[in-house]
Amino acid sequence: MNRLSKREIKTIMHYNGGVCLYLGIAMLIPLIVSFIYQEYQYLTPFLFSAAVSMVFGVVCLKIFKRETTISLKVAMVFSTIIWLLVCALSALPYYLSGELSYLNAYFEAMSGFTTTGFSMYPNLDAISYTMNFWRAFTQWLGGLGIIFLVLALLRSTGADVMRLYLAEGRDERLRPSIRHTTRIIIYIYGFFTILSIVLFKVAGMDIFDSIFHAFSALSTGGFGMHNTSLLFYHNLWIELAAMIVMMIGATNFALHYTVLKGNWKEYFKDIETKVAYSLIIIATILVTAMLYKNHVYGADLLLNLRYALFQVVSAVTTTGLQTAFYPDLITKWIGLGIFLITLLMVIGAGSCSTGGGIKWLRFGILMKGMVWQVKSFIFPGKAVMSKKIHHVTELGLTDDVIRVAGAFVFTYFLIFVASIIIVLFYYNDFSQVIFEVASALSNVGLSSGLMTPQSPALVKLVFIFDFWIGRLEIWPVLLLISITIQNLINGR
Repeated sequence: MNRLSKREIKTIMHYNGGVCLYLGIAMLIPLIVSFIYQEYQYLTPFLFSAAVSMVFGVVCLKIFKRETTISLKVAMVFSTIIWLLVCALSALPYYLSGELSYLNAYFEAMSGFTTTGFSMYPNLDAISYTMNFWRAFTQWLGGLGIIFLVLALLRSTGADVMRLYLAEGRDERLRPSIRHTTRIIIYIYGFFTILSIVLFKVAGMDIFDSIFHAFSALSTGGFGMHNTSLLFYHNLWIELAAMIVMMIGATNFALHYTVLKGNWKEYFKDIETKVAYSLIIIATILVTAMLYKNHVYGADLLLNLRYALFQVVSAVTTTGLQTAFYPDLITKWIGLGIFLITLLMVIGAGSCSTGGGIKWLRFGILMKGMVWQVKSFIFPGKAVMSKKIHHVTELGLTDDVIRVAGAFVFTYFLIFVASIIIVLFYYNDFSQVIFEVASALSNVGLSSGLMTPQSPALVKLVFIFDFWIGRLEIWPVLLLISITIQNLINGR
């Protein structure tokens, strides 16, 4: 049955309350920044927003009790609803400060928590320290995933923990216990956060900028502090630090865990590593050749390589930090450059990472599946082919695994095409629309200048939907939509 029982609804509301309570506490953290930089005008917006979130959370916890264990269906419905609710509350500081309309504030919040990186601020250089911290902090939290708040902070049964973990698109365990796995991931994330801050500081940033970009790059979020993103610094060492941090964020946490335990050889054996670096090398060579041929950045080969490599890494990790911008992107990168960057954004980052897109693992599975299918036509019917890949461990690939990966990719492209069609009603530049929609659906945030605060409301809503469904890896959102439609049809 697709109908949710009253007990299941109460359980969902109970968990919603717990997340909102902790979100309210998180909203108090930017107040520290307000006091440090004497931006006292933000005290009221954040205090009021925190109060609303905490009161709502406490009310839900008191009124609605956890009355049943969570099925996978209920966990998936909860995961879709809580992202919408958290972003609705997280938009309040932007709105109450008077800096953004509520739609733009919701866009900013959803872009932050889904680690996408599009912004509705017309002038990034003019944003205050307090708001910049909140923007970066939402991306840092979103990099882990909202469900991690539930798993790490709320008391749940073993069955609930497992299903909540699966509901947000994660299926890999670092330890037999899911709760232990989530804690290890949080420890790894915290360690890399500190490392990222140090890298940016050593590269030449001040401490606030280092914290901001550590949050933004490690979460593969891509929010920038300046209109020209990292190009503002004109610093090769900062760009190198950013590429290292982006690759760390886009790498599978299970692989990080294996490497940190001392088994570093696994990193080079893993199929996701092979896919990622193959894409980076091939794309960088091609984009550099295109830029150098057209003298986009002069006749200096190394300078063209510098711009190409950074944007390739930013795209394939689904981060969205930029050193190339829309005046150049839509005039000088047009053609092969835009096509390759778009393709890399669609393929996306590593599974069980902070990145989005189709994911390196699915791409590797489908490439292997294609090779095996061709071999099946060539070799005799009785020939035995080893259908395995190395992903942390040796994994056998069944036809069902390949079929599920193919179904995800097909569904991704259906949503991709539908979004493009809607946006084309308002914008006529086909390549620019494809680029921006790919960036939105894969939670990247690279912009060719199409999405602005003045964009039509429907286009903003399409992008918000793409942020949301892309971050949750499609299936939970489609399940919620299916349940809602069937209940409406049946009059429930």
